[in-house]
Amino acid sequence: MAVAKTSAFWLTETVTCSANDGDGSRFTGSIDLGAYVDVGDQQAISVEEVDVIWQRGNDFGNDAESFLALNGSLGVQLTDLNPSSAFVRADNNNLIASGALNIATGVTSHSNDFIPDVFGKNDAARIVVNDSMYVVAGNDGSAIGTSNLYVTVRIKVRIVKLTTKDWIAISLQSTSSDN
Repeated sequence: MAVAKTSAFWLTETVTCSANDGDGSRFTGSIDLGAYVDVGDQQAISVEEVDVIWQRGNDFGNDAESFLALNGSLGVQLTDLNPSSAFVRADNNNLIASGALNIATGVTSHSNDFIPDVFGKNDAARIVVNDSMYVVAGNDGSAIGTSNLYVTVRIKVRIVKLTTKDWIAISLQSTSSDN
């Protein structure tokens, strides 16, 4: 399907969730893939792994209990079409990776969605033909704590060349609106 043109490398994007922002807030960021994706050459990005790092405050600490003012949850999604500032459902073709944390007094745990997302190489990887990826992070059940919360998405990728049939199939799937 895909033939690698490069070795693996990392792309990153950090979304800042503003201190004291209320329940249900969403924060966004984007990663420009214009230098990597080329329609004419059927060149795409192969996503092999996505890591999410949660940090807070000026010291970039990992004390999860201080991420939110009270008990609640934090979520993050990486997509290849812009969902504006919304989370998308798991069956959305544009969802690349997602993760969530539940935070309760004395307990912090992954919820129903685990991170990192590891896809693998070649046929197992998630192929992106769009010229951007989008990060949406947000909180539910409580306001952000008294310090900014930084959600960094690290994405392990390769530049790949696709056959014409594969390029068309992935483009159709990526832009489908049936979900």
